[in-house]
Amino acid sequence: MDDLYSRIVKQRGSLENLLTKLPGFRGYVDKSARRQADRLMREYVADQLQQRLNRLTTIEKMLLDTSGGLAYMSETRSVKIKFQTFVDRIATDSPGYSGFFDAVKISADDLGVIYAFDEAMLRYGDQFSEKLDAFQDAVTQNQGVAEVIRELDALTIEANEAYGLRENVLKGME
Repeated sequence: MDDLYSRIVKQRGSLENLLTKLPGFRGYVDKSARRQADRLMREYVADQLQQRLNRLTTIEKMLLDTSGGLAYMSETRSVKIKFQTFVDRIATDSPGYSGFFDAVKISADDLGVIYAFDEAMLRYGDQFSEKLDAFQDAVTQNQGVAEVIRELDALTIEANEAYGLRENVLKGME
């Protein structure tokens, strides 16, 4: 977990980099708008991830049409559940943990770490797209399917752990 935390924090970009990825997003810097910004960020990321989850379902249906595809359904179902959990955690988290921006004092360093985690959530969307491309190719070619499913599973686990670390930072536990 510490390795994941370190990797996310080290990969952080600038605030401007994060803001360029979010349409209509302007509120991180303004303290009074942070709760709304948090909600906007999570809605945007959840929407992007939901699109990828829908694509996973489509590829899974393609897999069922291939010879031996039924044998992978248990693994793909496990990936979908973890992926759905990740999307749901982001989409349904309460904004600011009921006033945490007011109740918990976030230093500039902590805010930078939070930006890094938010940017990481967006990067996970890109990583899921890449893995889904590989999954679709594997299904189309009917080879390497099990390996790609394992990689998707590992990515869903990592993404959920990363979101948990973000929550710990916001609650002052990291």
